[in-house]
Amino acid sequence: QLVESGGGSVQAGGSLKLSCVGSGYTLPLHMAWFRRLPGQGREGVAAIAADGRTRYADSVKGRFTIIRDDAKKTVYLQMNDLTPEDTGMYFCAGARGAMTPGSWSVTSYHHSWGQGTQVTVS
Repeated sequence: QLVESGGGSVQAGGSLKLSCVGSGYTLPLHMAWFRRLPGQGREGVAAIAADGRTRYADSVKGRFTIIRDDAKKTVYLQMNDLTPEDTGMYFCAGARGAMTPGSWSVTSYHHSWGQGTQVTVS
């Protein structure tokens, strides 16, 4: 089970840090953050492998950073320089398989999901 926190309302240019805590024995091999923008489906935002390799959507590169702390069974998403276009519901997800270029942003590849945390940028 994954539980997200840290969402909220912020002005454009501000920052938020999302957290995702896993309740299992260990975090899944590959962890990711997705978001659902208003009127759209879920899209991959960032992912991190067990060895620390990361991937980011082009729209967030240079602004968002994904970090995992396996000792705390927690994955973070540091979001800086937020814009209104970042407004949406953010979800944490885990996958048993390895992180690959073709799978990291695919929702069906991820077996475990959190309930989401809302981010609103005005």
